[in-house]
Order: sequence, then C-alpha cells, then structure tokens
Amino acid sequence: MIVAGEMSGDLHAAKLADALRLADPTQEYVFFGAAGPKMREIGVEPIVRSDGLSIVGLAEIGRALPMFLRASKTLKNAAAARKPDAVILVDFPDFNLKLAKALKKQGMTIIYYISPQLWAWRRYRISTVKKYVDLMLTILPFEKDWYAEHGVDHVQYVGSPLAREVHAYRSKEEFCREHELDPGKPIVSLLAGSRHKEIVRILPVMLGSAIKIAAVRPEAQFVIAMASNRHGKDVEFAIGKAKENGKVLPQTIKVVENETYDALNASDVAAVTSGTATLETGIIGTPMAIVYKTSAINYSLLEPLISVPHYGLINLIAGERVAKELIQSDLTDETLSNELLRLLQPDANLAMREKLGQATEKLGHGGASKRAAEAILRLIEGRPFDQPS
Repeated sequence: MIVAGEMSGDLHAAKLADALRLADPTQEYVFFGAAGPKMREIGVEPIVRSDGLSIVGLAEIGRALPMFLRASKTLKNAAAARKPDAVILVDFPDFNLKLAKALKKQGMTIIYYISPQLWAWRRYRISTVKKYVDLMLTILPFEKDWYAEHGVDHVQYVGSPLAREVHAYRSKEEFCREHELDPGKPIVSLLAGSRHKEIVRILPVMLGSAIKIAAVRPEAQFVIAMASNRHGKDVEFAIGKAKENGKVLPQTIKVVENETYDALNASDVAAVTSGTATLETGIIGTPMAIVYKTSAINYSLLEPLISVPHYGLINLIAGERVAKELIQSDLTDETLSNELLRLLQPDANLAMREKLGQATEKLGHGGASKRAAEAILRLIEGRPFDQPS
C-alpha cells in the first residue's frame, strides 16, 4: 500500500514504485492506495484519488476535514481487507502521521518516505514517528543525525530524489525560441506555488514587482511558471485583476505550464515560493529570492511553532542565508523587485550561483529511489538496513 497526497509526493511515490519493481524483477508487485496522476500512470490502483487532497492553511484544512476523514476511512478499510506486506507513506504529514498510527495498531509494517519537517516545527510529532513508524527514509543530509539526537534510530538517509533528477530538458535557446523570448535579454521566472491559496496571495505581489523591475530594466522579460494547467484560472485571474486595477504589466510576460525546469534554466533570476521549488531552483543553479505569504491568522498561529533559522530548504541545506527570504509582511512589490534587480547584477548573480552549487553538492549524486526501494525490501525480508555510502 502506498499513500501520497501532493503533486511532489505523487511523483516521488511513482518513482519509488518503479524502483521497487526494478529492485526485484522476479516479484509481482501490487500497489494500491492514495494515488495521483503519476502513480496511476505506472499502475498504482487508486483506492483514493489524491488529486484533491493538497490543501494549505488551517482554515482550508478545517473546511475540507470531512473529505480527509472519508479518505482515511477508505484507506484503513482497504488495508484491513487486503493486508499489504508494507504500508509506504510519502510525505503529506498532517494526513499520513495519523494514518501511520491507525495502521500500525492494525499490526502493519509502516515505512515513511520523505520525513516530515519535524526539525522545523511541531517536533512533538517525533513521538509518533518513534512509536508507529518502522523505518523512516530521509532525503536531506542533516535529518538522520537530527533524529539520532532525539532518540530515533530506525532512520536511513537515502539522498534527495531531486539531486540528479532535476534538470532542464531544453537549452535556454530552445526554450526562448519556443516562447518568443530574447535569450540575450534578462529573463525573470515567477514561481507562485502549486496551491490555489499560494497563487492568490503571492502572484499579485510578484506581478507588482515585475512592473517595478520593468521600470528600471525595460528590456526584462518575465515567465510565470505554473506547476500544472489546473492553476491556469488562478493565474489568469491575478493578471486580469492587476489590469483592472490600472496596472500596466511588462510588455513581455509569458505563462508556461509543466515547463518549470526549462524556465528556470533559461532565467537569470527567479522569485520562488518557499517549498520544494527552492531546492529545485538551487539544483538548477538559478539565483533566487525566496518568498511566502499566507493569511494573517495562519501566520500568527504557525510562526511561533517554527524552530529553524531559515524557511527556504536551500538555505537550510547550505547552513546559511544564501537566498534572501521575504516572508509575510516582508514580501512587498518593492522588497522583491529590489532583490531581483540586485541579483541581475553580474557579480551578485555569479556569487549566488557558486553558493547554490556548493549547497546542492551536499544532496548526493542521485539514486535515492533505488536506495529507498532496497531499504524497504530489506525491512520486508527481515534483513538489517544499512546506511548507503
């Protein structure tokens, strides 16, 4: 049984399922659980379709609680009926940690792939991991040591699944030719997130900053990179609202979908919503400003629980503030435009590219899905797991 709830988790779960099949081709694997489009594409039976489970914000989660409860009940019933050899929970901690507790009480073997960010906030959840998870597979280099310091030793670091899997598919020239951009002029990517509420709150600020940048650098070109075409209406709404309010958007502003890596590769700088995208941007090597904005009530409730010095994943891995973080009230048209204009300066641009390269080198050299699959098979077969070199 395999359960993922967000787009990134769906992708990593699909790659893990494929890696399990390759790790032991003599076995016939049957996968079922909460599956998004990538998992369904490779043959995971969708007991629950996870496409609608990705929600951000306490109020939004509260309104969607009946949906989550139905999904959880459906999965628990399926697990009880089909008795899988292992349950693999991928990221999605608000849902999956509760599911881990319920299914462990049914006597099932629980594997968690991509650790919840307990080192960042809500570290009280470590007791759930200690008691109800048989094997935690981590993808960030500092997590295994952090767990050991907190008395959890059933942890294996497998490396980041993004380390050698994030790359452009086309050259800068090819991307520019397809989207009628001039590769000789500055290109700024705007990544407003993969959730509705993120786009609604963050993209208008990004558009405002684009206007300010264009006033100083009229040759600048802008690319709004959408994670999926299902966010097209959100982007259209933000652009339309800006025009209704009398704002004159830059002459060259393109919207692309499912081309984020190519857009970043072609860009001189990027504004990136905090999350996995900051790590992906760092791997590609594009200088960035990290941004985030949520509702005032969400921020007031969550901010006291955050216990790390940086929001951005790339900064946490680097161990320093490589990319400037503009969070909540610090995120304005002016602050974002000022930072992106600074990064368009050749010296600042090159300096950040060098630091991003040093940080992402810590992520390993690929093969995370393969190592995770091997660790899972060792656990199922009763063999001890070991730490990859």
